[in-house]
Amino acid sequence: MAVTVADVRALALTLPRTTEHLIHGRVKFRVGQIVYVAFSREEDVMGFAFPKEMRDGLVGGDPSKFLLPGASDLRFKWVCARTAALDVAEMEELVCDAWAMVVPKFLVRERLGFEP
Repeated sequence: MAVTVADVRALALTLPRTTEHLIHGRVKFRVGQIVYVAFSREEDVMGFAFPKEMRDGLVGGDPSKFLLPGASDLRFKWVCARTAALDVAEMEELVCDAWAMVVPKFLVRERLGFEP
């Protein structure tokens, strides 16, 4: 079953400092000005913060599920996933890890119980 914006919203809005925004018809979740999850207009692709040095391995390991962002976004710590290929548990891990990249470490320890 495909992951939906509603599934991500239910998790993301429980993460401290997260706000939701609709920008140019795209749902985005951010902390301050930093976007850590964003959906395509069709909501069939979810982009998320992810370490640059690890993204080739993620995409190469499952290219039917993961894809690189557009050429103009390759400079960012970002990767994308097809929502139809994700299950809720996997989405939860990706969203929490993306959030952990953009908040202070003490919030990660308090909310998720580990240090990034």
